Formats: sequence, C-alpha cells, structure tokens
Amino acid sequence: MKLKPLGDRVVVKPVKQEEVTASGIVLPDTVEKEKKEEGEIIAIGDGAKVTKLNLKVGSRVVFGKYAGDEVEIEDIEYKILKEEDVLAVIE
Repeated sequence: MKLKPLGDRVVVKPVKQEEVTASGIVLPDTVEKEKKEEGEIIAIGDGAKVTKLNLKVGSRVVFGKYAGDEVEIEDIEYKILKEEDVLAVIE
C-alpha cells in the first residue's frame, strides 16, 4: 500500500529518538521529552506543483513533537505534516 499526501503535505517516517544522553544518562519513560522529532520524508503532495516546496523525498527533517497527524500503514508509523510544520532539513 502506498501513502500519497495531498496539497502541501509531506509523509514523514519518524526516526526513534535516543533514550540515552551523550553523557550516558538514561532517560526514563516518565520524563516528558519536549525535544523536537526527526524523520525521513517518504512522499510529497502535489502542492509542490502550485508552490515549489523546499523539501525532497529522502531528506531528513526536524518537526515539532505534536505536529501533524499520525497514521499506521502495514505496522509502520508515519506522520503527515504540512510543509509549514517542518522546522528544518538536516544536511
């Protein structure tokens, strides 16, 4: 099954965040992690034809934890975000 976003939306496959800090401290599940999330763009909507989007399939991006909508397809979790919900591209 293929997921095709509409308009200026993008489909992102979130990348799991580290549970251990760089200094070796394990972050328990009870800690509210307000860090931004990261993911890889899987698909881009047709809105790119109307307004050129600055995003490409395969790019790794940063987005807010509560941005967009979550959807699960074939046991894989994705987020559907508007272009404006993408905060940065990781190069």
